[in-house]
Amino acid sequence: MKDLGTAVIFFACFLIIAFMRSGSIRTVALSLTAAVLGVFLVITYMPHAAGRINNWGHIWEDINGDGGYQQTRMLTYLASGGLFGVGLGKGFLSGVFAADSDIVFGMVGEEQGLLLGIVIVIAVAMFVLYARSDVTRSRSTFYSITACAAAGMLLFQLCLNVFGSSDIIPFTGVT
Repeated sequence: MKDLGTAVIFFACFLIIAFMRSGSIRTVALSLTAAVLGVFLVITYMPHAAGRINNWGHIWEDINGDGGYQQTRMLTYLASGGLFGVGLGKGFLSGVFAADSDIVFGMVGEEQGLLLGIVIVIAVAMFVLYARSDVTRSRSTFYSITACAAAGMLLFQLCLNVFGSSDIIPFTGVT
């Protein structure tokens, strides 16, 4: 299965580790330069990924096709859930392909409400802040880097899931 979303998450984790290990912005800049080349190669040789980038911002033009099916359903059902949701197992989003992995934020928002979805996002952000503060108290460099990398991976995955499914960034379909 071609899964570029996971590769993007691992690359972000690599950038965190590279910066924390070297402390050099040059290392991160060199890695980002290599990433630009990688993005160019992905767009050139993987038309599916290029199609996702082309559909970015235009999901409502192709609501029943590959371009916007999941995202338009997610936004519609997320809005139908309201602030408090429709209840566990009563949502319509569960019938959409890969709803329990690619667009899980929409599923939580529809069934449990937008308030719980926002609470979950805030809880992950608080966990990342705690991991950041834990780094300053750690005696081991290894544990510091591991804590930041794990928290960064979780935060980046959350951002891809929430912002990608709501069409703020290109949809990667990360599980």
